[in-house]
Amino acid sequence: MTRVYLFVGCLPYSRYSFVEPTLDMKQDTWLRAHVGMFEYFGGSVPRIVPDNLKTGVIKHPKEGEIVLNDAYREMAAHYSAAVLPGRIRAPKDKASVENTVWHVAMRVIADLRDQQFATLAELKVAVTDRVDAYNAEPFQKRAGSRTSVFAAEEKALLRPLPAVSYEISRWVYGRRVARNGHVAFARNYYSVPYTHVGAKVDLRVTDTMLEIHHGQQRLASHLLVAENVVNEYRTHDADLPAGPKYRQWDQHRVQEWAQRVGPATVTVVDRVFESVPVAEQGLNPALAVLRLTRRFSAERVEAACSIALAGPIRSPRYAHLRPILDTGQDRPGALTSSSPAGPPAEETGGYVRGASYYAAGGTR
Repeated sequence: MTRVYLFVGCLPYSRYSFVEPTLDMKQDTWLRAHVGMFEYFGGSVPRIVPDNLKTGVIKHPKEGEIVLNDAYREMAAHYSAAVLPGRIRAPKDKASVENTVWHVAMRVIADLRDQQFATLAELKVAVTDRVDAYNAEPFQKRAGSRTSVFAAEEKALLRPLPAVSYEISRWVYGRRVARNGHVAFARNYYSVPYTHVGAKVDLRVTDTMLEIHHGQQRLASHLLVAENVVNEYRTHDADLPAGPKYRQWDQHRVQEWAQRVGPATVTVVDRVFESVPVAEQGLNPALAVLRLTRRFSAERVEAACSIALAGPIRSPRYAHLRPILDTGQDRPGALTSSSPAGPPAEETGGYVRGASYYAAGGTR
């Protein structure tokens, strides 16, 4: 058994109604229900008068401005509508929908209370059928029905729907633009104009797009990388600085750096690229080796590469070179024998606690 919630909306004059069952009352569900309502009506309205639920209205003070959820405000703007929530504990502000909720309880919930549904889609079909029948019923105190009045008088007053339906979005705030001109999201990287390197930006993420904003300005937009992909870069050429000084890292550029360090370093870098099936997979380990020159001199890194290549490991990497440099094995006279340096031999002994440690006051 699963609890189901009903989203209810109606137009104010014809009382033409829309009802959609949902499994929760989260923000994305709330927004998608609005999108479905506008598509059901075939147009949007100038005003949306909702309840003051937290998924839509953050703050509704007696005095001052109403604070709306960012996504809710964007959705309304997409359909050229203004959100004017009803006053708290003032059902008369939205009397038409309050009356519709009461009718839905009798004409939809009561009629379907003895039926069982295996999926939400089946329930939606049944609810839509009941709502269509409810809209077609004649009024008791006025001519026509909700459907006829809507088609004859109110439908023409609706605003046209935008060419593209609203996409549900979420915001990620305060992401720093890295030195390479990219911002990270979900273990992937998206380019930002290079003039914003070091700045904090906000990300608007939809099901298919990622937009990068700085204040009120949109800096860039990218197609969102699939969820199962990591460490992928999405870069616009226009985001990169002009001129030959800026170059993206590739195998050729890494090898040029290695040549400035020494021949042993070139061999280490070449073997790193030989050990991976795709050249891009070798960029990170090769750069990790070369960046050792920022902490140690190029001569010491070259010597460490020579020592590592003389050992049993064909493709030494950062994890093999760093211990050589930290322990000073690359320095002249550091090796006591001509044998190549390798990882320190594993000790056969160690600290052995005496019997008094385990049995205070005696032996065991």
